[in-house]
Amino acid sequence: MRNQNRLTQRHSGERLRAVLAAIDEANSADPNMISFNGCERPKEQAHAEMMTDWVVRLDPAVDDAQLVAARAHHLRRWVLVRSDYPEGRAGYLRWRKDQSKRHAAEVSEIVTNAGYEQDFASDVAAIVSKRGLKTDPRVQTHEDALCLVFLQTQLDALTDKLGNSHIAEVLAKTLAKMSPAARELARGLPLSPQGEALLADALAECSNH
Repeated sequence: MRNQNRLTQRHSGERLRAVLAAIDEANSADPNMISFNGCERPKEQAHAEMMTDWVVRLDPAVDDAQLVAARAHHLRRWVLVRSDYPEGRAGYLRWRKDQSKRHAAEVSEIVTNAGYEQDFASDVAAIVSKRGLKTDPRVQTHEDALCLVFLQTQLDALTDKLGNSHIAEVLAKTLAKMSPAARELARGLPLSPQGEALLADALAECSNH
């Protein structure tokens, strides 16, 4: 949470603090735990803080809608179970689409309950749903942060599951979604030696295209 103090100083409105607190409280119920900064934490709560840190780092002029969207990007993700959907890519994409709709709807309710206008709620929902990815730089920042959190938290485990050949394809698709600035930040991620080597190869391949 290295950027949290700076964030609350710059964005100190009561409504924003109330919204972020409500999202954190909702994500605290995640039954899945991960190790984060030396502590066992609810997975989605920790990931939301990582997202917030990356968005602030990627865009120093970050606005409130970006901050709320970052915090709510996977709001209560565990309640919609992947195994309830068919196996395969079609089932996965349907699950992802339903998750995105639910995240946007739930965070819209939180922000309107805190007193924000509907226009602000719609703006947050658009970023969470990644609408306007090609036209709104804030959505690209959101996508960049998502990819960086993925690399930071899942690369090594996914490599063990998929193997080096398949993970190379995943890395190529991930890096293709990222801005050049985000890809440069990815070089400094604290990964295992295997993860560092795989990412370095993928970055080199990406730069050749």
